[in-house]
Amino acid sequence: MSKDYYNVLGVAKNASQDEIKQAFRKLAHEFHPDKAGSDQKKKEVNEKKFKEINEAYQVLSDEKKRSQYDQFGSGFENMGQGGGFNWQDFARQGGFGARQNFDFDLGNLGDIFGDLFGFSGGGRRRTGARSRRGQDLQMDLSIDLKEAVFGVEKEIEIYKNVTCSKCQGGGAEANSKISNCPTCGGQGQVANIQQTILGSFQTVVTCPDCGGEGKRAEKKCAACSGQGRVKEVKKIKVKIPAGIDNKSVIKLTGQGEAGQKGGEAGDLYINLEVKENPKFTRRGSDILTAFQIPFSILALGGKIEIETLDKKIGLKIPAATPSGHIFRIKGEGAPHLKKWGRGDLLVAVQAKTPEKLTKKQAELLEELGKEGI
Repeated sequence: MSKDYYNVLGVAKNASQDEIKQAFRKLAHEFHPDKAGSDQKKKEVNEKKFKEINEAYQVLSDEKKRSQYDQFGSGFENMGQGGGFNWQDFARQGGFGARQNFDFDLGNLGDIFGDLFGFSGGGRRRTGARSRRGQDLQMDLSIDLKEAVFGVEKEIEIYKNVTCSKCQGGGAEANSKISNCPTCGGQGQVANIQQTILGSFQTVVTCPDCGGEGKRAEKKCAACSGQGRVKEVKKIKVKIPAGIDNKSVIKLTGQGEAGQKGGEAGDLYINLEVKENPKFTRRGSDILTAFQIPFSILALGGKIEIETLDKKIGLKIPAATPSGHIFRIKGEGAPHLKKWGRGDLLVAVQAKTPEKLTKKQAELLEELGKEGI
């Protein structure tokens, strides 16, 4: 069945070269095999789709090939033997000679792949500080409710790559001669040719010997083996702001892995877990708690002392307060993170039932029972 290359890219037959290029850019980014991660099934689907859209773009982005395709229409694929698509016949018709392989490196795809996957013109991968940035790290940190409400400073330890103190990240011994890498000739990249269904496909990868630097030290730093980084346990102080809640994330810029050869360091993300408190429960910026008090105080009224997260305060109980009533104490909750002030403390008072009654208590309760209380 004939392939409709315009349909593959989702463009009209009178589409301009810019429209074709934009359509390919979008689809190539969406279906590139690397986007599938470790999902093998999805990766295979992406590879098939990627080859299809790449094939369509190779034809439609070239005026001669596009004209040839438009001329033959639905018979375009049947020009070779056996009714199948034959690149060799197509090459002859388009004036490309009788080459066995439809060979291309990245050609006019260079600028597109540069934007999508880090390549520059001609398929060369960009080098620079961005490509050598250190990895981001993350770790979990548990704090108690009081620390979350009032804030705290914690010291953590993390095992990570840090800049080598001996070579300051350069990877070379002091006074060591620096010369062009013989593997890549100082380019920082080497060509890699792969055979695909479309022919030879040339990509350019980072040089494995110099790591993309293009330079190599005559004598590598003994402390880091030329990597410019070493693994160490580092102590870091983390300031927990007052009012922070459970599941919050704190970003520490530049506290992740050190970059390679002086590259920018990654970031460290702290995932906070606020432990449960047996006496207090948090709801937004409000703090909830409960106290059991004698029935006589609920009935007759009085004043009791209650405990907050950081102090003790007095609470006046009006006469005839029902068990389970909730009192709201303004400004005794957690601080608001994004505005001034604090939430409230909600105190539920409950009648305290004696575990064991004295004879006199039992007699008095019997009398109260006769009065309907």
